[in-house]
Amino acid sequence: MSSSTTDNGTEFTHFKSIERALKIPVFFAKPYCSSDKPHIENINGLIRQYIPKGKSFDEISDDEIRQIQNQLNNRPRKKLGYKTPYEVFFLHL
Repeated sequence: MSSSTTDNGTEFTHFKSIERALKIPVFFAKPYCSSDKPHIENINGLIRQYIPKGKSFDEISDDEIRQIQNQLNNRPRKKLGYKTPYEVFFLHL
């Protein structure tokens, strides 16, 4: 069964609508406990290869964000059997 673990930010106030839309339970990580959400921490690390910590997103164009997104979505992952997130997403549609 799939689930989603999120931060405790206000952006997840309406988590019930996420649960209904995705038909999966949403859990909340304990504050300052990155081990509760290792997949998010992993992608944060991958993003940091392109955008150093402390750099303002105001300095990054929408086109640059799309390029990074495209590179990450087409990067094979061991966790996905060396398939890309893009491949796995479309396998499950």
